[in-house]
Amino acid sequence: MEEEEEEVLCYLDRVLEEEEVLFDYGDDGELDTPTHRQFKGDVEKGLEMKKLVLSGFLASEEIYINQLEALLLPMRPLKATATSSQPVLTIQQVETIFYKIQDIFEIHKEFYDALLPNIQQWDQNVTVGHLFQKLASQLGVYKAFVDNYKVALETAEKCSQANSQFQKISENLKVKGPKDSKDCATSVSMEALLYKPIDRVTRSTLVLHDLLKHTPKDHPDFPLLQDALRISQNFLSSINEEIDPRRTAVTTPKGEARQLVKDGFLVEVSESSRKLRHVFLFTDLLLCAKMKKTAVGRHQQYECKWYIPLADLTFQTLDDSDSCHTVQVLPEHEIEEMKIKISVLKSEIQKEKKAPKGQSRVDRLRKKMNEQESWLLLHSPTIPFRISNKHGKSYLFLISSDYERSEWKESIQKLQKKDLQACVLSSVELQVLTSSCFKLRTVHNIPVTSNKDDEETPGLYGFLHVIVHSAKGFKDSANLYCTLEVDSYGYFVSKAKTRVFRDTTEPSWNEEFEIELEGSQYLRILCYEKCYDRGMLNKDDNEIVDKIMGKGQVQLDPQTVQSKNWHMDVIEMNGIKVEFSMKFTSRDLSLKRTPSKKQSGVFGVKINVVTKRERSKVPYIVRQCIEEVEKRGIDEVGIYRISGVATDIQALKTAFDTNTKDILMMLSDMDINAIAGTLKLYFRELPEPLLTDRLYPTFMEGIALSDPAAKENCMMHLLRSLPDPNLMTFLTLLEHLKRVAEKEPINKMSLHNLGTVFGPTLLRPSESEITKHITTASDIWSHDVMAQNKQHPISINGNAGSTICPLQQSRLFVQVLLYYLQHPPISFAELKNNTPYFSTDV
Repeated sequence: MEEEEEEVLCYLDRVLEEEEVLFDYGDDGELDTPTHRQFKGDVEKGLEMKKLVLSGFLASEEIYINQLEALLLPMRPLKATATSSQPVLTIQQVETIFYKIQDIFEIHKEFYDALLPNIQQWDQNVTVGHLFQKLASQLGVYKAFVDNYKVALETAEKCSQANSQFQKISENLKVKGPKDSKDCATSVSMEALLYKPIDRVTRSTLVLHDLLKHTPKDHPDFPLLQDALRISQNFLSSINEEIDPRRTAVTTPKGEARQLVKDGFLVEVSESSRKLRHVFLFTDLLLCAKMKKTAVGRHQQYECKWYIPLADLTFQTLDDSDSCHTVQVLPEHEIEEMKIKISVLKSEIQKEKKAPKGQSRVDRLRKKMNEQESWLLLHSPTIPFRISNKHGKSYLFLISSDYERSEWKESIQKLQKKDLQACVLSSVELQVLTSSCFKLRTVHNIPVTSNKDDEETPGLYGFLHVIVHSAKGFKDSANLYCTLEVDSYGYFVSKAKTRVFRDTTEPSWNEEFEIELEGSQYLRILCYEKCYDRGMLNKDDNEIVDKIMGKGQVQLDPQTVQSKNWHMDVIEMNGIKVEFSMKFTSRDLSLKRTPSKKQSGVFGVKINVVTKRERSKVPYIVRQCIEEVEKRGIDEVGIYRISGVATDIQALKTAFDTNTKDILMMLSDMDINAIAGTLKLYFRELPEPLLTDRLYPTFMEGIALSDPAAKENCMMHLLRSLPDPNLMTFLTLLEHLKRVAEKEPINKMSLHNLGTVFGPTLLRPSESEITKHITTASDIWSHDVMAQNKQHPISINGNAGSTICPLQQSRLFVQVLLYYLQHPPISFAELKNNTPYFSTDV
């Protein structure tokens, strides 16, 4: 794939050689380019983006034609020998394997020859819509190819097994590079090349969407491109197979009432997959059930999956378990993407509520949101809760919060202190008990937004500042610390952790944290005794072995916490009192960029001013923080995600601003999370984002391009257009974050996690720029969401002018940074010299 990628970019460089001035700087160091000027006029801007899309597509089209030619090369001699005395394949086998390849080749060769001169002589009067319309009208040939594709592959595989000569041919087909390419040819298997036409249809459809987005509606191309896209979408719909897995129903019994102590929804790992269960704790047993699917109009019923008498129930660690359950953990980015989709649905629901006769659509959107939130609840938990019966049969639940795990464990242990007799239920008794669960349950619905009344508070979105002051009430000296949890999308997640206060009965932390809220309604504080006994440490990364000394929660009352003043409170837990203060800041205010009035420091000062003063390519603060994190924080779990102590961060900020001589000593003694927090704060407080206000709209448009070649071309040119200090600093940070992600098995920070942390910080524009480009970002986001939908590869979204929620905007920022994080190493010198980079299979 790397050879193809280089070939495409080589081609792009040749196409763009004639417009070397696309990004350049004037004598005063300010950006003076067509891209800079294109912001003044939407038409010029659209045409420039349209050419970028077409140039990228043309480059990949040349490679695609070469791939088809490589397939045709062995077809002719194989066909010729089929009638000889020593045939390699029969005529029928040749025709089956290479079915419609010749026709597809001729269609695309004609298309390429017609498109090339239009790109070479580009201006606003050039039209290409008729070429794409003709290409789309010939998709019938692709339909025939797709219908035969499976048979072609099976035939090729059988022939390879039966004939070593054909096997050698099929495993080593030579694909020549584009004209003037430094690489003559690459070896590709026949199986890989036979898939290219299927992949090409999707690619062509994506390009049509990009072209429409950057073509004015009054341009002659617009209706032709629309028609081509309609044809392509209909074709894709006709060949997409939708799989709808359905579960078989099981009968549910009826039963008697029993005293219920606690119930709730938990995720069970069963047969290596996650299942949402309703768990019931009775006075003498624990019962795990699932809701049975019933016909419309019938009462809902539970099906018992298993039960354990409390007298026989024990708690397990991973080491005690005979068999280790395989736990499916989804990549962080899939969880984040689902949150974004839910956020979009919430916005749509609010919009439809105001529309006349919008209730039916609201109901449909609520149903869809319920499905997505249920998926999130199922796949988010990672903290294990293991139990087993006297026969050694073990069960594993996954819980999102140590608070909840502790509640379940404490409730069971409290009941076990009573004189319990092991109960054995007959099948009839079990049926009676299971049936009674429906009436006895206290938790009726899974905790998702779509199950809440409209009158209920939607929660807070923004940043909660919490100071954990101190705790009292401990009987014995211990090594103590606290963690903070908040709810988000129906489940709780740990957000911050104080340092350990050693050997004390009255810890005094006085640590401040900034916690991001996403519809949160509660704050939980858990107090732990730190375990330093290595023999008690568990092999499971998510296992928490420290002892919970106490726990409690408070409701986040908007009227109380949204005050400008700190609100002090106390949580009482098992005789322990924890004092804390909190105040809330909206997302917009927290991320607002405020230029510093002083130009002598580094925070809030333009990056080019700082580097010029320091006579450096990268600011000193960036270099020192990165060096310290790589020295002793790269293995730290949650580095850059876990909040540092606010007072420590402010101390470092002051030290860097005043150029304190003992800054290196401070760095070596400071908690590593505070240093990581200082680096994030520096980028957040820049008067304009590191990737600049000026290029912000084009970054948003570039990342939304569907065609990989066009996207690569645009994103690399955008980097070249950055001022040198910004570019050098960005590349330095980029390589640092990649090194951090290499330690993901230890620090749990993937590229996506790091992109989520730094994306908004590096890209969020200054206040004056936000409203200017908010509609563009919304349109991009709408397309982006639809393009990710696997069942509908392409969709035109007509919601121009719709508002974009902060979470959607942040997602675009993350996508931009993640693109560069996942890209092969980028060198400043090679970038400035226009050396090709490419990282997409064409």
